[in-house]
Amino acid sequence: MNHLPMKKIAIFALSAAILSACRSVVAAPQPIRVTETDAAISIQTEALSATVARKGYVSGIKGGSFLDKKTGAKDLGFGLQVQDWLMAPGWREDGYERTPKIHGNLPKHIVEGPQLCTQAKVLPAQVIRGGNFVAVKLSYTYTQAGAGYTPGSTWEQTLVFQPGLRYVICSERITSKNSVNDLFYRLDMPGHIRHKNGDSFTYIYLSYLDKLIPSSAFDHDFGPDERFLYQRHDDAIPQRMIRAYQVKLNGRPGPWLAGMTLDPAEVCEAWCHQRGYVCMIQEMHRRHVNAGQPFGAAYIVGWFDDIPQMQKTYDQFKGARGIEINRGKFELIRK
Repeated sequence: MNHLPMKKIAIFALSAAILSACRSVVAAPQPIRVTETDAAISIQTEALSATVARKGYVSGIKGGSFLDKKTGAKDLGFGLQVQDWLMAPGWREDGYERTPKIHGNLPKHIVEGPQLCTQAKVLPAQVIRGGNFVAVKLSYTYTQAGAGYTPGSTWEQTLVFQPGLRYVICSERITSKNSVNDLFYRLDMPGHIRHKNGDSFTYIYLSYLDKLIPSSAFDHDFGPDERFLYQRHDDAIPQRMIRAYQVKLNGRPGPWLAGMTLDPAEVCEAWCHQRGYVCMIQEMHRRHVNAGQPFGAAYIVGWFDDIPQMQKTYDQFKGARGIEINRGKFELIRK
């Protein structure tokens, strides 16, 4: 047997150690870059690029800014996890649109406004840097109220970005100023889809249906209660609440952009209809709320290669209902 001199063994050992260290350096996650202006906050991770608007069309992630660096895909709508009104069942003369192709024959009225995304115009935003994440917190106090209600409910939204992940963990928390039977709130989840005859996406996946919906199903306008409407039945809550669309890249099927509500029982109604674009409205809670009572939900919004990957991620976080940040750490709350 040939024996290497001890000097050569030591050199080989040192070389192996250096190579291992280099691999560790390469594999280490890159720091999250944050750029702030008066108008917006830009977030850059290894996996994602996103913008959170402070002014203009506000709340959630700004439309067209959510970039999947793995594939080059971007979101197709006006924003992701965009917030709307506080509402309750039943028609009132309050300016809420009753056109069937827009809101359907689904009687509802506004408890508090304005419509946050389009009319708040400016949102206070705070960047929180943790040990392995960057969070953006947005807040707003509603200033308008329908007849019989008082304005002043507060809304807080948290978006958590982590190194290397293609998705964002997010939540909102609302503290009601009023005692209301069946109070609910509305948001886009994950977001709307702009297209012309289905040119920008291939399929829509709604986990509470038993088949994929092709883009050709949205070639003409139809109301939210005509097709693909979800309404909660407390004795038949779906196993998962995932709403996703598959983006086209260069005319071919690309990755999926999914919005996952991690407690499926919090979704009371969800639309997926065509009104010049695919409208993916989701309504939350619709339960009795006392004045001063907080409520809300938690979500994952992000990019996935396929449906099994979405389902696996969902099951990892299922049951979460909020986010708490304390001493440089964040935690998903399941209560």
